[in-house]
Amino acid sequence: MSADPAQPRPEKDPKQDSVQDPVQDPRPDSGPHAAAQFSTAAGSRVRTGEDGSIDVLASVGGVRGLVESSLPAAAFLIAFLVTEDLMTALIISVAIGVGFAVLRLVQKGSLMQSLAGLAGILICALVAYRTGDARDFYAWGFLINAGYLLAFLVSILVKWPFLGLLFGIVRGEGLDWRRDPVRRRRYSLATWLLLAVPALRLIIQVPLYLADDVAGLGTARLVMGIPLYALALWVGWLISRPAQSPLELSAEKPAAEPDQDERG
Repeated sequence: MSADPAQPRPEKDPKQDSVQDPVQDPRPDSGPHAAAQFSTAAGSRVRTGEDGSIDVLASVGGVRGLVESSLPAAAFLIAFLVTEDLMTALIISVAIGVGFAVLRLVQKGSLMQSLAGLAGILICALVAYRTGDARDFYAWGFLINAGYLLAFLVSILVKWPFLGLLFGIVRGEGLDWRRDPVRRRRYSLATWLLLAVPALRLIIQVPLYLADDVAGLGTARLVMGIPLYALALWVGWLISRPAQSPLELSAEKPAAEPDQDERG
Protein backbone atom coordinates (compact mmCIF):
# COMPACT_ATOMS: atom_id res chain seq x y z
CA MET A 1 0.00 0.00 0.00
CA SER A 2 2.82 2.39 0.78
CA ALA A 3 4.23 1.96 -2.71
CA ASP A 4 1.01 2.93 -4.51
CA PRO A 5 0.95 6.63 -3.53
CA ALA A 6 4.54 6.93 -4.69
CA GLN A 7 3.77 5.77 -8.23
CA PRO A 8 2.07 9.00 -9.46
CA ARG A 9 5.12 11.03 -8.56
CA PRO A 10 7.22 9.90 -11.53
CA GLU A 11 4.24 10.74 -13.76
CA LYS A 12 4.30 14.36 -12.56
CA ASP A 13 8.02 14.83 -13.13
CA PRO A 14 7.83 14.64 -16.95
CA LYS A 15 5.05 17.24 -16.89
CA GLN A 16 7.12 19.49 -14.73
CA ASP A 17 10.09 18.98 -17.01
CA SER A 18 7.97 19.80 -20.04
CA VAL A 19 6.89 23.05 -18.40
CA GLN A 20 10.47 23.96 -17.54
CA ASP A 21 11.89 23.12 -20.96
CA PRO A 22 10.80 26.37 -22.65
CA VAL A 23 12.41 28.34 -19.84
CA GLN A 24 15.69 26.49 -20.34
CA ASP A 25 15.52 26.81 -24.12
CA PRO A 26 18.69 28.63 -25.17
CA ARG A 27 17.07 30.14 -28.24
CA PRO A 28 16.15 33.47 -26.61
CA ASP A 29 19.83 33.93 -25.77
CA SER A 30 21.05 32.69 -29.14
CA GLY A 31 21.98 36.20 -30.29
CA PRO A 32 24.27 37.10 -27.37
CA HIS A 33 25.55 33.52 -27.25
CA ALA A 34 26.51 33.61 -30.91
CA ALA A 35 28.12 37.02 -30.44
CA ALA A 36 30.10 35.70 -27.49
CA GLN A 37 31.33 32.75 -29.54
CA PHE A 38 32.31 35.07 -32.38
CA SER A 39 34.13 37.49 -30.06
CA THR A 40 36.04 34.62 -28.48
CA ALA A 41 37.13 33.28 -31.87
CA ALA A 42 38.05 36.71 -33.21
CA GLY A 43 39.67 37.89 -29.99
CA SER A 44 41.95 34.85 -29.88
CA ARG A 45 43.82 36.34 -32.84
CA VAL A 46 44.57 39.62 -31.08
CA ARG A 47 47.85 39.73 -29.17
CA THR A 48 48.76 42.11 -26.38
CA GLY A 49 52.08 43.08 -24.86
CA GLU A 50 53.20 42.83 -21.24
CA ASP A 51 51.97 46.38 -20.59
CA GLY A 52 48.47 45.50 -21.82
CA SER A 53 48.78 47.40 -25.11
CA ILE A 54 47.92 45.71 -28.37
CA ASP A 55 50.75 44.03 -30.28
CA VAL A 56 49.66 44.95 -33.80
CA LEU A 57 52.41 43.08 -35.62
CA ALA A 58 51.69 39.84 -33.80
CA SER A 59 47.93 40.31 -34.27
CA VAL A 60 48.28 40.39 -38.06
CA GLY A 61 50.47 37.30 -38.14
CA GLY A 62 53.90 38.77 -37.51
CA VAL A 63 56.53 39.37 -40.16
CA ARG A 64 55.82 35.99 -41.68
CA GLY A 65 52.13 36.81 -41.99
CA LEU A 66 52.95 40.09 -43.71
CA VAL A 67 55.25 38.36 -46.17
CA GLU A 68 52.81 35.56 -46.94
CA SER A 69 49.96 37.97 -47.55
CA SER A 70 51.82 40.51 -49.66
CA LEU A 71 54.54 38.65 -51.56
CA PRO A 72 52.28 36.74 -54.02
CA ALA A 73 50.52 39.96 -55.06
CA ALA A 74 53.82 41.85 -55.27
CA ALA A 75 55.31 39.05 -57.37
CA PHE A 76 52.33 39.16 -59.73
CA LEU A 77 52.67 42.92 -60.20
CA ILE A 78 56.45 42.84 -60.78
CA ALA A 79 56.28 39.84 -63.11
CA PHE A 80 53.53 41.37 -65.21
CA LEU A 81 55.25 44.74 -65.50
CA VAL A 82 58.53 43.09 -66.50
CA THR A 83 57.26 40.37 -68.85
CA GLU A 84 53.91 41.90 -69.88
CA ASP A 85 52.64 38.32 -69.94
CA LEU A 86 49.59 37.57 -67.79
CA MET A 87 50.08 33.79 -67.65
CA THR A 88 53.66 34.09 -66.42
CA ALA A 89 52.64 36.53 -63.70
CA LEU A 90 49.77 34.28 -62.60
CA ILE A 91 51.96 31.16 -62.45
CA ILE A 92 54.61 32.93 -60.34
CA SER A 93 52.02 34.33 -57.94
CA VAL A 94 50.20 31.03 -57.44
CA ALA A 95 53.50 29.12 -57.10
CA ILE A 96 54.59 31.40 -54.26
CA GLY A 97 51.25 30.96 -52.49
CA VAL A 98 51.46 27.18 -52.83
CA GLY A 99 55.05 27.26 -51.57
CA PHE A 100 54.02 29.08 -48.39
CA ALA A 101 51.21 26.59 -47.72
CA VAL A 102 53.50 23.58 -48.30
CA LEU A 103 56.16 25.09 -46.04
CA ARG A 104 53.68 25.45 -43.19
CA LEU A 105 52.51 21.90 -43.77
CA VAL A 106 56.08 20.60 -43.55
CA GLN A 107 56.69 22.60 -40.39
CA LYS A 108 53.41 21.30 -38.92
CA GLY A 109 52.27 24.83 -38.26
CA SER A 110 48.85 26.42 -38.59
CA LEU A 111 47.62 26.35 -42.16
CA MET A 112 44.68 28.69 -41.59
CA GLN A 113 46.35 31.90 -42.71
CA SER A 114 48.28 30.35 -45.58
CA LEU A 115 45.29 28.41 -46.90
CA ALA A 116 43.08 31.50 -46.69
CA GLY A 117 45.72 33.51 -48.55
CA LEU A 118 46.19 30.75 -51.11
CA ALA A 119 42.44 30.53 -51.71
CA GLY A 120 42.35 34.28 -52.30
CA ILE A 121 45.25 34.10 -54.74
CA LEU A 122 43.64 31.22 -56.65
CA ILE A 123 40.36 33.12 -56.97
CA CYS A 124 42.15 36.27 -58.17
CA ALA A 125 44.20 34.26 -60.65
CA LEU A 126 41.14 32.42 -61.95
CA VAL A 127 39.22 35.65 -62.54
CA ALA A 128 42.16 37.26 -64.37
CA TYR A 129 42.77 34.09 -66.40
CA ARG A 130 39.16 33.84 -67.56
CA THR A 131 38.95 37.51 -68.59
CA GLY A 132 42.52 37.77 -69.89
CA ASP A 133 42.83 41.16 -68.20
CA ALA A 134 45.59 41.72 -65.63
CA ARG A 135 43.61 44.31 -63.70
CA ASP A 136 40.96 41.67 -62.94
CA PHE A 137 43.51 40.03 -60.65
CA TYR A 138 42.39 42.72 -58.19
CA ALA A 139 38.65 42.61 -58.93
CA TRP A 140 37.90 40.01 -56.24
CA GLY A 141 39.36 42.36 -53.66
CA PHE A 142 36.66 44.91 -54.43
CA LEU A 143 33.96 42.43 -53.43
CA ILE A 144 35.83 41.49 -50.25
CA ASN A 145 36.22 45.13 -49.20
CA ALA A 146 32.58 45.88 -50.00
CA GLY A 147 31.60 42.93 -47.81
CA TYR A 148 33.76 44.16 -44.92
CA LEU A 149 32.38 47.67 -45.26
CA LEU A 150 28.80 46.40 -45.15
CA ALA A 151 29.49 44.08 -42.20
CA PHE A 152 31.15 46.84 -40.14
CA LEU A 153 28.33 49.26 -40.95
CA VAL A 154 25.61 46.80 -39.94
CA SER A 155 27.43 45.98 -36.69
CA ILE A 156 27.42 49.68 -35.79
CA LEU A 157 23.78 50.22 -36.75
CA VAL A 158 22.56 47.27 -34.66
CA LYS A 159 24.74 48.45 -31.74
CA TRP A 160 27.06 45.43 -31.81
CA PRO A 161 30.16 47.23 -33.14
CA PHE A 162 32.72 44.82 -34.53
CA LEU A 163 35.65 46.11 -32.48
CA GLY A 164 33.59 45.74 -29.32
CA LEU A 165 33.26 42.04 -30.06
CA LEU A 166 36.93 41.80 -30.99
CA PHE A 167 38.49 43.79 -28.15
CA GLY A 168 35.89 42.98 -25.49
CA ILE A 169 37.12 39.42 -25.04
CA VAL A 170 40.78 40.54 -25.08
CA ARG A 171 40.19 43.11 -22.33
CA GLY A 172 38.16 40.69 -20.25
CA GLU A 173 34.96 42.69 -20.73
CA GLY A 174 33.14 39.95 -22.60
CA LEU A 175 29.87 41.56 -23.67
CA ASP A 176 29.47 43.68 -20.53
CA TRP A 177 30.58 46.78 -22.45
CA ARG A 178 27.17 46.84 -24.17
CA ARG A 179 25.53 47.89 -20.88
CA ASP A 180 27.70 51.00 -20.72
CA PRO A 181 26.65 53.68 -23.26
CA VAL A 182 30.07 55.33 -23.10
CA ARG A 183 31.92 52.08 -23.82
CA ARG A 184 29.52 51.25 -26.62
CA ARG A 185 30.02 54.68 -28.23
CA ARG A 186 33.79 54.29 -28.05
CA TYR A 187 33.66 50.89 -29.71
CA SER A 188 31.32 52.30 -32.36
CA LEU A 189 33.76 55.14 -33.05
CA ALA A 190 36.64 52.69 -33.29
CA THR A 191 34.64 50.52 -35.69
CA TRP A 192 33.86 53.58 -37.83
CA LEU A 193 37.60 54.08 -38.08
CA LEU A 194 38.09 50.46 -39.14
CA LEU A 195 35.25 50.84 -41.65
CA ALA A 196 37.21 53.68 -43.25
CA VAL A 197 39.89 51.19 -44.38
CA PRO A 198 37.78 49.26 -46.94
CA ALA A 199 36.01 52.50 -47.84
CA LEU A 200 39.31 54.21 -48.71
CA ARG A 201 40.45 51.15 -50.64
CA LEU A 202 37.37 51.27 -52.83
CA ILE A 203 37.49 55.05 -53.27
CA ILE A 204 41.12 54.99 -54.42
CA GLN A 205 41.42 51.65 -56.20
CA VAL A 206 38.20 51.51 -58.21
CA PRO A 207 39.13 54.62 -60.27
CA LEU A 208 42.56 53.06 -60.93
CA TYR A 209 40.83 49.89 -62.13
CA LEU A 210 38.54 51.86 -64.43
CA ALA A 211 41.55 53.79 -65.76
CA ASP A 212 43.28 50.46 -66.56
CA ASP A 213 46.27 51.51 -64.44
CA VAL A 214 47.59 48.09 -63.40
CA ALA A 215 50.80 49.47 -61.90
CA GLY A 216 48.97 52.05 -59.81
CA LEU A 217 46.28 49.57 -58.77
CA GLY A 218 48.78 46.93 -57.73
CA THR A 219 50.85 49.43 -55.76
CA ALA A 220 47.79 50.83 -54.02
CA ARG A 221 46.67 47.31 -53.13
CA LEU A 222 50.03 46.58 -51.47
CA VAL A 223 50.25 49.90 -49.60
CA MET A 224 46.63 49.78 -48.45
CA GLY A 225 46.75 46.13 -47.42
CA ILE A 226 47.63 44.79 -43.99
CA PRO A 227 49.72 47.86 -42.96
CA LEU A 228 46.69 50.15 -43.24
CA TYR A 229 44.47 47.63 -41.45
CA ALA A 230 47.06 47.28 -38.67
CA LEU A 231 47.19 51.07 -38.23
CA ALA A 232 43.39 51.26 -37.94
CA LEU A 233 43.43 48.38 -35.46
CA TRP A 234 46.02 50.14 -33.28
CA VAL A 235 44.24 53.51 -33.29
CA GLY A 236 40.93 51.76 -32.65
CA TRP A 237 42.47 50.08 -29.60
CA LEU A 238 43.56 53.47 -28.24
CA ILE A 239 40.20 55.11 -28.90
CA SER A 240 38.21 52.34 -27.25
CA ARG A 241 40.37 51.81 -24.17
CA PRO A 242 38.62 52.18 -20.80
CA ALA A 243 38.95 55.44 -18.91
CA GLN A 244 40.77 53.58 -16.14
CA SER A 245 42.53 50.32 -16.74
CA PRO A 246 42.75 47.60 -14.05
CA LEU A 247 46.46 48.43 -13.68
CA GLU A 248 45.66 52.07 -12.94
CA LEU A 249 43.02 51.11 -10.39
CA SER A 250 45.38 48.71 -8.60
CA ALA A 251 48.06 51.39 -8.54
CA GLU A 252 45.70 53.86 -6.88
CA LYS A 253 44.60 51.58 -4.03
CA PRO A 254 47.99 51.32 -2.23
CA ALA A 255 48.35 55.08 -2.48
CA ALA A 256 44.91 55.69 -0.95
CA GLU A 257 45.27 53.31 2.01
CA PRO A 258 48.16 55.16 3.76
CA ASP A 259 46.18 58.40 3.54
CA GLN A 260 43.28 56.84 5.36
CA ASP A 261 45.60 55.43 8.02
CA GLU A 262 47.22 58.81 8.56
CA ARG A 263 43.85 60.45 9.02
CA GLY A 264 42.93 57.82 11.63
